[in-house]
Amino acid sequence: MRVLTGIQPSGALHLGNYFGAMLPAIRLQEEEEAFYFIADYHSMTSLTDAVRRRQYTLDVALDWLAAGLNPERCVFWKQSDTPEHTELAWILSTITPMGLLDRCHSYKDKVAKLADGDAGAVNHGLFAYPVLMAADILLYGTHVVPVGKDQKQHLEVTRDIAIKFNHIYGETFVVPEARIQESVALVPGTDGQKMSKSYGNIIELHGEEKSLRKRMMSIQMDSRSPSEPKPDAEKNIAIQLIRLLASTEVATDYEDRLRAGGMGYGDLKKGLFEQYWSHFGAFRERRAELAAKPGYVRDVLEAGARRARVVAKETLEKAKVACGLC
Repeated sequence: MRVLTGIQPSGALHLGNYFGAMLPAIRLQEEEEAFYFIADYHSMTSLTDAVRRRQYTLDVALDWLAAGLNPERCVFWKQSDTPEHTELAWILSTITPMGLLDRCHSYKDKVAKLADGDAGAVNHGLFAYPVLMAADILLYGTHVVPVGKDQKQHLEVTRDIAIKFNHIYGETFVVPEARIQESVALVPGTDGQKMSKSYGNIIELHGEEKSLRKRMMSIQMDSRSPSEPKPDAEKNIAIQLIRLLASTEVATDYEDRLRAGGMGYGDLKKGLFEQYWSHFGAFRERRAELAAKPGYVRDVLEAGARRARVVAKETLEKAKVACGLC
């Protein structure tokens, strides 16, 4: 069974990325035939700084490798190193109805920002994003795409495009299935919303200790004093994060102490930082080792791209023959 996942290099990776996408993907590399790519073409819909894109791309590679991705157990590469993605995207765009793309949530969300004077955020790349995503998936004969509930619509668009192409030109593409990750926790940001770069509420996987501590100490809490019991402790943002980072026993202890009263939010947030710093200790060490060997990281991505292109070229050729381009 072949699975595929992509992640955009559009900013620092954070706890939401780690628990929502990275850990599940790293586990899957031991069970399935896994293809994982850094979606730098996709980042161009929102990021126009070339220097930052290069840095973010390197950061994503470092983070995934430090977190446990094994390039011997999966295919790991940079999207722009396989130009078949953009060529297939054009072919697929010629049979994709405009209405199908008009209904996509991410596009409609950006259009809604026009009212706030953010007209420059809406571009053709954003509108056509689902077509490139379809090319990403269909190029590799992907059987399963792990997605959260909020991403299911784009996978359904991919299925619609594949089915239509197969109907017009004959059986060419594998029609992928979504694997909804029901068990993946919704990671709250520092403001209680879903952790997301677009909300500015993230806790990064790496960075300076002082700034990360400050970020956690800024987590929003209510105004109850340390002595007051907090019967709804399980809803506390810091508690929810500690549950992800610490053992069940440790998380339960913090929760019980909040309920009983006598524990202030300052001490709770200090405890959260300690659990976070301990949880990612090995990650930071491994990442520092990899950052000191940029040639190794580059070689990993280039080797992954060579493996990916073997599959991508075969699929693209099949599609071009089917539709009469060769």
